[in-house]
Amino acid sequence: MRRSTRGRVARRISWKDLNRDQRRVVMAVGTLQATLMAAALTDLARRPAAAVRGSRAAWAVACLLNFAGPIAYFLFGRRHPAAPR
Repeated sequence: MRRSTRGRVARRISWKDLNRDQRRVVMAVGTLQATLMAAALTDLARRPAAAVRGSRAAWAVACLLNFAGPIAYFLFGRRHPAAPR
């Protein structure tokens, strides 16, 4: 057990404490997170180094962070070729 901000003891919630719908939401969010991370790491591995902004190793570590890392990689880490005019 751990202390909450008001000094009371807060009980940790276990998987058994969740109802069926809550478990489904946790599984869906976990699956989405794992899929996003796998897509970002796969793209990073296949993309040439010149097409990545910054260090590939740093982006690989960032992609391991919850949702923020892969989303940041897709938004800011990839260089897109200039559109033909």
